[in-house]
Amino acid sequence: MSGLSPDNVATPARIYDYLIGGRDNFEVDRRAGDALVKVKPDIRINMQESRKFLVRVVRYLATAGRVIQFLDIGAGIPVQDAPGMENTNEVALAANPAARVVYADNDPVVLAAARAWLTSPTAEGTVAYVEADLRDPAGILRQARETLDFSQPVAVMLVGILHLLPDADRPYDIVRHLMDATPPGSFLVVSQPASDVHGAQAARGAKRYQRATKIEQTNRTQEEVARFFYGLQMVEPGIVAANKWRPDAGADTAAHLSNWVGAGRKP
Repeated sequence: MSGLSPDNVATPARIYDYLIGGRDNFEVDRRAGDALVKVKPDIRINMQESRKFLVRVVRYLATAGRVIQFLDIGAGIPVQDAPGMENTNEVALAANPAARVVYADNDPVVLAAARAWLTSPTAEGTVAYVEADLRDPAGILRQARETLDFSQPVAVMLVGILHLLPDADRPYDIVRHLMDATPPGSFLVVSQPASDVHGAQAARGAKRYQRATKIEQTNRTQEEVARFFYGLQMVEPGIVAANKWRPDAGADTAAHLSNWVGAGRKP
């Protein structure tokens, strides 16, 4: 189990790892994941498609967006041996050998795993890790500046984490704080469970998630997700379900997913 220590409470990172097909999880996480599937049957494909979205959006930003710096907050346990669900640094460095990636997470287990498995295969590239909480954006930025040059565009990645911030934590202010620190040409990337698609199932899933992890889950509407992008220029096709954001050729886009994703550019 790669040094991970089991306990009696499932964690968001390990549940996510289990549901997207990872191998760094415990029985408590698998039971929690299976219980979530029972009340919200599409949760597994939602998480898998959200991960595939991450791969596509990083590839897009590193090529068409011309961004080589990525700040991935709440990245979770690195995925191994799962084609199509690679980690941010793998995708970015494959697109540009000079890419710089900073991972930020407040889970020590995640950071230990990241340090063990995620490296830069190129001499020009850089991969770094900081222990920080999204509720402290100033702390994240302070540490990220040791690796990233904030006079140049940065892609701020918030994939699968904003649902862990209730409105009382002022998530919109947090996102604005992060983006205010970036120069024009930077991007914001968001993936967020929906409350306005399969609403009853989504509500039941959120309650079961909180019961398993002791962490409140906040689903949001498409309109509420759009608020994170205030003042940014949306990348086409805008805010859509994960499987409908610039899908790869031959990808299945028929599934009616209950998540919203998007990317916006700072003018």
